[in-house]
Amino acid sequence: MTSAETEVVDLCRDLIRIDTSNYGNDPGPGERKAAEYVAAQLDEVGISSEIYESEHGRASVVAQWGGASTGSAAGRQDGLLLHGHLDVVPAAAEDWKVDPFSGEIEDGYVWGRGAVDMKDFDAMLLAVVRERQRTGRIPERPITLAFTADEEAGGMKGAHVLVEDHPDLLAHCTEAVGEVGGFSTTVKGRRLYLIEAAEKGMAWMKLTARGTAGHGSMINRDNPITRLSGAIARIGAHEWPVQLTPTMQTLLAAVGEIAGEEPTPENAERLVEEFGPAARMIGATLRNVTNPTMTSAGYKVNVIPTEATAHVDGRFLPGFEDDFFETLQKLCGEGIDIEFDQNQRPWETPYDGALVSAMEQSLIAEDPDALVAPYLMSAGTDAKHFKRLGMRTYGFAPLRLPEELDFTALFHGVDERVPVDALQFGARVMDRFLDAV
Repeated sequence: MTSAETEVVDLCRDLIRIDTSNYGNDPGPGERKAAEYVAAQLDEVGISSEIYESEHGRASVVAQWGGASTGSAAGRQDGLLLHGHLDVVPAAAEDWKVDPFSGEIEDGYVWGRGAVDMKDFDAMLLAVVRERQRTGRIPERPITLAFTADEEAGGMKGAHVLVEDHPDLLAHCTEAVGEVGGFSTTVKGRRLYLIEAAEKGMAWMKLTARGTAGHGSMINRDNPITRLSGAIARIGAHEWPVQLTPTMQTLLAAVGEIAGEEPTPENAERLVEEFGPAARMIGATLRNVTNPTMTSAGYKVNVIPTEATAHVDGRFLPGFEDDFFETLQKLCGEGIDIEFDQNQRPWETPYDGALVSAMEQSLIAEDPDALVAPYLMSAGTDAKHFKRLGMRTYGFAPLRLPEELDFTALFHGVDERVPVDALQFGARVMDRFLDAV
């Protein structure tokens, strides 16, 4: 067993023990302690880094490694960005079997908030980079390492700040690899690794209806609650059609080959069911999705208010943006104002080229009987920000998982955990990947 395979477990546990809960509007503890930990691990093997704070405690780490100069981005201009985020969503300890910030090892798993989202990948990067630096196996290609703040709230205090305020750190990078991909699912007994090659857009919207205030005992045909309720009921009940992007066509073709069925829009949902528990996430990538999530109106039972608001989480497919927003406007109807808390565009990267080959080959070398295919991510990652700089982006955090594990339920879920041997597998794959890039 290599030192990276040993270290990756300890590094993951250490990072989990640093509470970096991101509450959204509430700043929480921030990422500073985790950023300092990462910087210290890099410094210990002679890799210098910088910590960038967007606000007090909201810290990201960036280091330049490999290439013509380990201290700068000079030289080759085809750099590769490897990125992970340091923040996690909150966890209610009373709901967990173990302390969510303990990093406890039990039943062959490392338990804790961030074990799969995404301190496992942070640990893989650190473990592999540290071992390669110690042994002098430094890539010829320039590598930028970024460990970011605030991804769980849209990245506005992390990746967005790096792109907007420090683009010089990333200007030489033509490709990027981060979460969520490289993990295995099982289809009809065959292990299939999914590499993220596309991502839905994210529209977090505030809907506002305004009307005429009045007494609750009287007739009022200008009630904002009534108008808003109709809008969110239509939005929540709308059946968006199946619309297949190139990435999903490729994935379904791979699944169809295993299942012995030619994929079509009509049987797409049935083919996705072959993924078992993972169908929960993958099924959401066949169509646009809109979910009302919060409502607010009124202050007394016998008073009709002048305003009612609701929030809607919308996720829309690359290539179908116009259809999404036009349909949403029709569903809202008259008298509803739409404001955006977040409106981040989707992206889709062609699944081809040397970097894709490197990811596939590194997986197959460790799991020769497996298949590899691209998929479209239903949620959002920091890749949306880095994509704005023109990089080809992918999700590749390799994990070989047991068939019975409901992996997608662990993202933001209770009892989040990652198999120890999956962490070690990921370290081996990432080491091979860096040989091939």
